[in-house]
Amino acid sequence: MSDPVSVDVLAIGCGPFNLGLAAMASTVDDLDVLVVDSVPEFRWHPGLLFEEATLQVSFLSDLVSLVDPTHPMSFLAYLADVDRLYPFLVREQFFPTRREYEAYLLWVVGRLTSLRFGTTVDEVYWNDDAERFEVIATANGVATTIHADHVVIGVGTEPTVPAAMESDSPAVVHSSTYLHHQEAAHAADAVTVIGSGQSGAEIVVDLLEANLRGGPAVRWWTRTPWFAPLDFTKLSLEMTTPAYMDYFHGLPEGTRDRVRAGHWQFHKGISSDTLERLHDLLYRRQLLDGLAPVGLRTGVRVDALETEPAGRIRVRGRHLDTETAIAHSADLVIAATGYRERQQPFLGPIDDRLRRDSQGRLVVEANHSVASDPQLTDRLFVANAETHAHGVSAPNLDIGAVRNARILNAVTGREAYRLPRNTAFTSFGVTDEEIDA
Repeated sequence: MSDPVSVDVLAIGCGPFNLGLAAMASTVDDLDVLVVDSVPEFRWHPGLLFEEATLQVSFLSDLVSLVDPTHPMSFLAYLADVDRLYPFLVREQFFPTRREYEAYLLWVVGRLTSLRFGTTVDEVYWNDDAERFEVIATANGVATTIHADHVVIGVGTEPTVPAAMESDSPAVVHSSTYLHHQEAAHAADAVTVIGSGQSGAEIVVDLLEANLRGGPAVRWWTRTPWFAPLDFTKLSLEMTTPAYMDYFHGLPEGTRDRVRAGHWQFHKGISSDTLERLHDLLYRRQLLDGLAPVGLRTGVRVDALETEPAGRIRVRGRHLDTETAIAHSADLVIAATGYRERQQPFLGPIDDRLRRDSQGRLVVEANHSVASDPQLTDRLFVANAETHAHGVSAPNLDIGAVRNARILNAVTGREAYRLPRNTAFTSFGVTDEEIDA
């Protein structure tokens, strides 16, 4: 075992949220933060970095700006450093491409000394005598003990598919790795995409462009009753502000679950630009002859994926309105079926100290700390693992800086960062003056 390490804050997982925590902590005096991740290097959704794909939030939703726009690791500071500020201005596009956003994140990574990749956290313990965490981590086959006063868990999400679509066939791939299979998809005779969120739509755009060049037949199935747009209209977006997040957190557990079910269009819809691009490609197909067929179908459920003798995939499903069984075969099936919160087995040694709700989920406080025994109060925090407690904002990039500011304020016991107070025009709760006596 190598020599122990001692820090004020250990952040587990280095996605944008904990990277933002490290960036914001870098300008806080007397605060030692270490971020570890098991991956060998930082990458951000490499399997979906289409050349023209853009963020669905503005450049102000970077790692720091919505709390401190003067921070030296803001997106504008990055543009100035790489001498692209004026071209970005003339471009007049509020939404950077995903490739540019990843370049910004890598720029931040290169400026921080608090990141350790290739480091896997095995177990998290709490030492009552020392009043701190003892975390066992492994790097290059060598175990290390990291002593930390606070721990922030930001291990993110992982691809998931419904049980009916589970398959060992290499012809069934998750959308998160699509670009790694793009060449095979373009060379196939028939490709089926299942799922109609933004990722599924972008993959269908890519396949339709290939189809126009003589590429594969394309089928697109979704369970939703229509190809729904993302609800990113002005007042609807106030549902992703700190004001709504605080209101949502204050609701009873059962109410939160009921309300959250209605928020699906914030994260399962398709951007209006992508829908326009899809329709344009479909229209252009009508001007050409001899192309492989394309079929879009809504309101269908996939019941099974079966591997045929030749290696093709038989897709069996049901048309929900008529309860009619339908099926077709494809060379490649892309499962655009979303993500689930990644498991946190390293919390096993302290699990009995943590509070859980009626569904077995961690109880998360307003400052994103995990409710626990008194000794662990404001010691353990989560990032992007509290949608059930904080609502639709939790996975959004535009809430990351605010969440990290709250965590850092709790960790330091002072206002290390001033939180925004006026974030929405909408009144979500009920004031005492409004109550009808």
